[in-house]
Amino acid sequence: MFKYIFKRIMQAIPMLVIISIICFGLIQLAPYDAVDAMTTPNMTEKTVELIKARYGLDQPAYMQYFYWIKGILSGEWGYSIVTHESISKDLSVRIPNTIILVLPAYFIALVLSVILGLIAGARKGRLADKIIDGLSSFGIAIPSFWMAMVLIFIFGYQLNLFPILGMHTIGDEGSFSDFFSHLVLPTIVLTLSFMPELVRYVRSSTIGQLSEDYVMVQQAYGAPSIGILFNHVLRNVLLPVITIVGMSLPMLVTGAVVTETVFGWPGIGTYFVKAIQGFDYPIIMAIMLLSSSLVIIGNLLSDILYSIVDPRIKGMGE
Repeated sequence: MFKYIFKRIMQAIPMLVIISIICFGLIQLAPYDAVDAMTTPNMTEKTVELIKARYGLDQPAYMQYFYWIKGILSGEWGYSIVTHESISKDLSVRIPNTIILVLPAYFIALVLSVILGLIAGARKGRLADKIIDGLSSFGIAIPSFWMAMVLIFIFGYQLNLFPILGMHTIGDEGSFSDFFSHLVLPTIVLTLSFMPELVRYVRSSTIGQLSEDYVMVQQAYGAPSIGILFNHVLRNVLLPVITIVGMSLPMLVTGAVVTETVFGWPGIGTYFVKAIQGFDYPIIMAIMLLSSSLVIIGNLLSDILYSIVDPRIKGMGE
């Protein structure tokens, strides 16, 4: 077990290095660089050179990369060229805000998807399956920003049941009820956005498991359909779901970019969008590296969890 985990970690390290090089290289190839964001056409060449020297932009690209990685490894992600605030400080505030929003939404979506996927798979071709599969197709086709605007118009504007902007009402920052009321609408949007693909995945896994021999044996012994579904099929359906959970790790940071922007939620999404609008390259590079790294870490986590719950995977990897 530990040999397999160690091997997977060693394989992930070179990928993280490659990802950091790609992220840095893409920014270097951009037609509009950090110097353009900090200078104006009427500045003298000497002033521009001083600005370059201040931020280390007069160094060769490989030296800039070295200093960037050195800072990241030491916990210093650099500074915003627009606000001049520490990026690591901003991320330490905004990442928890995003996790608070995304984690409950994904958990609710996962639980509902397992239930609905099992029902649809067990009732393949029947009315319940057609309704669930149809709603899943409809959910996949709907953009999350459109769904958010509809909910804002109905529940925020017409019915005036929930606030539609921010994380707190000014003056009520310490009120849990106020925070919860702000949380409801974006959580619903994210839950409905996460669910369709998860439902389809669980449905297809359930259909595959119901055709296995062990199900026919249980049916031959007279076991009830509900008992077979939740005592045997569910256990095997959840194994591949672990892979999805691990792969969903990046969504804890970047999975709510559109939703956060629509609702003005002070998380990574709005931070990233503002950085793009302001050509704030240090922030863009930091979030690109963070999200890309989480993809690799998510894959690694999926493999490790899968090897724990299914020892056959461990044997294949060794």
